[in-house]
Amino acid sequence: RQKAIITAIRRLNDFYSGIEYKVQQQHQVELLPNNFEYVLDLFSLQCNEAGNKVNTIKAKKRFIRCFLKDCIDLGCMNIYSLKPSYVAKACLRVENKDGWAIIRAFLKFLSINGIIEADFSTLVPRYRKPTHLPVTYSEKEIFQIEKVIDRTCNIGKRDYAMLILATRLGMRSGDIVKLSLADLDFKRDQITFIQQKTGERLRLPMLTEVKIALTDYINNARPKVTGDTLFLRQNAPFKEITTSVLRFVTTRYFKMAGIDITAKKHGPHTFRSSLANSMINDDVPYEAVTKILGHTDSDAIKHYAKLDLDKLRECAIEVPRPSGTFKAFIDGGINA
Repeated sequence: RQKAIITAIRRLNDFYSGIEYKVQQQHQVELLPNNFEYVLDLFSLQCNEAGNKVNTIKAKKRFIRCFLKDCIDLGCMNIYSLKPSYVAKACLRVENKDGWAIIRAFLKFLSINGIIEADFSTLVPRYRKPTHLPVTYSEKEIFQIEKVIDRTCNIGKRDYAMLILATRLGMRSGDIVKLSLADLDFKRDQITFIQQKTGERLRLPMLTEVKIALTDYINNARPKVTGDTLFLRQNAPFKEITTSVLRFVTTRYFKMAGIDITAKKHGPHTFRSSLANSMINDDVPYEAVTKILGHTDSDAIKHYAKLDLDKLRECAIEVPRPSGTFKAFIDGGINA
């Protein structure tokens, strides 16, 4: 309710001020004092030269800004006067422990480039990210989700076309919302686009179900407006949708289908892992799965290999029979 009220107020403010309404509000970045921002820019430049993607660099800067802001709150008014006490206390304030590795790299950078006298990266705690199995849903559950979508209305036609790109082709949500009409080749039955995450070109086959869904949406539901973006809002202003919209509709159809999502992720990305799981269980080679999902790192498929239970069983080693002192112990001897 509060979010709905805030949205309404923002729309009224934009209308009153004569500003074109934006579906997704841009958050203003709170800049740090100049000397902090200067070294942060230098670090970003190094990350760029190391091959980091734009979004990766943005995420790193966000973590480091929060860290430096905490240092400033603790009394550090100049990057060159950074002290161990500031670093240690600021690290304890970090909520997302994944940020520790980024902070460690930043402090190492400051030391190597002589911006600070000592290497404070050793003060940052170590954090090993827990290993989680990818969340997957069965083919039956996927079909169940697709079935509950009302394809007789315009929004349903759009939602079905978006979700089938995720369920059948494993496309990322960022790539789905950025897809353009020019990316679709109905003559050759291909979809070709530049991946938002990797920047690499990916060509996927336009399966029959996908082609029917896209054609139905384009011809019968897509707003008749100029512009090349494929998926648009169904209500004015007819702007391109965001990934948050795709996440929202995915959650809604999960619930409508009666799928148990208790303590399980249920966003569009779960369709990628579900597709990978399905292909692996059907003995599709890992190299083919990697290519279809658009991974540039060949090791990425190891994440999904954890789901290949049949292959993992082949690698299992028989438990050795107990012997010696250990056997005597479990048999009740040796002061058991």
